[in-house]
Amino acid sequence: MSGSTSISTISVGDDYDVLVGRGLRDRLPTVLPAGAAQALIVHPPTLRELADAYAAVVAEAGVRTHLAEVPDAETAKTATVLTDLWDRLGAAAFTRSDVVIGVGGGTVTDLAGFVAATWLRGVAVIQVPTTVLAMVDAAVGGKTGINTASGKNLVGAFHPPAAVLCDLATLDTLPEADLRAGLAEVVKGGFIADPVILDRIEADPAACLDVRGPVLRELIERKITVKAQVVAQDLKESWLREILNYGHTLGHAIEQVEDYRIRHGEAISVGMVFAAELARGAGLIGADLVARHRSVLTAIGLPVTDHWAQEPTAARFERLLEAMRRDKKSRGALLRFVVLDGLGSVTRLEGPTEDQLRAAYRSVAAER
Repeated sequence: MSGSTSISTISVGDDYDVLVGRGLRDRLPTVLPAGAAQALIVHPPTLRELADAYAAVVAEAGVRTHLAEVPDAETAKTATVLTDLWDRLGAAAFTRSDVVIGVGGGTVTDLAGFVAATWLRGVAVIQVPTTVLAMVDAAVGGKTGINTASGKNLVGAFHPPAAVLCDLATLDTLPEADLRAGLAEVVKGGFIADPVILDRIEADPAACLDVRGPVLRELIERKITVKAQVVAQDLKESWLREILNYGHTLGHAIEQVEDYRIRHGEAISVGMVFAAELARGAGLIGADLVARHRSVLTAIGLPVTDHWAQEPTAARFERLLEAMRRDKKSRGALLRFVVLDGLGSVTRLEGPTEDQLRAAYRSVAAER
């Protein structure tokens, strides 16, 4: 993997590149679309100073910039915020040659991408992810969307970015809890495709949390590579791309019933253990691989039980089951889960029985 001062380029097929390194701000003008006259920079309140810095670089390139501050976290991914951004684009008379730039975590990159996908049926978007989660997952692959009362990311579009700039310097001030949560998506990449990721974590969990160290950078690059290889073959999740949803069916359900008050990565961590237990119950994997899920996730401080529940296990399961039935992988009344049938080997489990689902959930339920 690359040295600490170098810049890596990870190509997503022939469509666009993901740049990883430090000090990437000056690279932004080099990836602006030809002929762009205006740019809308979408950012959360906490990143106003960083957004200003990117706006200055874009302005120096002769592109008129507009800053659009949106709420923090999942509260940004609503129809109300989306409409406000459309109004800004309309007031500025954005054309198809202009560009939207998302500066922030996964909610900002999801939102910025959807704004770009829907304005004039598609304008360019450049993603500048500032969290581990956004770098390794949300900003790469072209999935964009907002949430509704019925669930997470149920309204959206596939809209690949023009480029993704992962400036590792933005992680220097990332809260450790957010860093740990982002690593859940990295762990996912290890179980579904690149077991070296798991080896690195097990060898030195503390090094994974060093934002200036080589291990975290390697993990980020490895996970981006996993995702790039998958989405280059299957942009619109018609087959292969579904493997990237490992742990997400229960994870998204937990997020929904908790009204998005918890970190995405924490919910996905529990969701992966649930999926592993479901696979074990179906005879697809052994207890040792389930145990490895728990040990790897625990080593980097991620939860392996649904400890947020404030109700009896049976009642909690019913609420989660209702939410899982609205998962985008479901087909009619048929629940479909991404599961492992070996380390780095993924399959789909269709229509598990309710008893299998209950047993898997009991294994991740907190004592109550």
